[in-house]
Amino acid sequence: MSGDRPDPVLAAIGAALFHLRRVWIKPDMMKRIRARTAGGPGGRPLQISNLMVVNAVAALTEDPPPEPSGDTADDAVGAVGEGVGDDGEASCEITVGAVADRLEIDPSTASRLVGHAIDAGLVSRRPSPVDARRANLGLTDAGRRVKQVADRYRRAYYHGLMNDWTDTERAEFARLLTRFADAAARDPMDPDGIDKIFEEAGLD
Repeated sequence: MSGDRPDPVLAAIGAALFHLRRVWIKPDMMKRIRARTAGGPGGRPLQISNLMVVNAVAALTEDPPPEPSGDTADDAVGAVGEGVGDDGEASCEITVGAVADRLEIDPSTASRLVGHAIDAGLVSRRPSPVDARRANLGLTDAGRRVKQVADRYRRAYYHGLMNDWTDTERAEFARLLTRFADAAARDPMDPDGIDKIFEEAGLD
């Protein structure tokens, strides 16, 4: 049917994204990473989740979300931002909840991943300057080194993939990919889409 004929451009985009997923998320990827990083801090293998938490804490440290604008004391101090410590000075705190929001995962998962990053010696936990019941997270010296090396490795990898691209092509790709990613974040795919596919195909 003509109505089912795919747009070749959208088909090419879908095929490219699927190919990237297969290349970057291979079943044996984690095994290889763990095998190569078995000598991590404390003898524990480093994990991709360690890098996720390190990147989240670093991003929240460098660019915290804007403070809530409420009139009450509870509104004035959010999961991350400037609060007032016991000494009356403004202090910045980064909580597990802020990491969960940054990574778009549930708080219990974030707590577990943060715990792993702390065990790996990459993240520190200290009392919140505004509420001692909360943990205030930060990068350790090892965490900062891992972040710097990971950023350098990632830039070198991208540079190698695009070493024959012109500066104009690279800039345009960055602009369009960022636009595409922002659109996907604003309107994520319906998680019930798989069920709808089978229902429409008459396989429910």
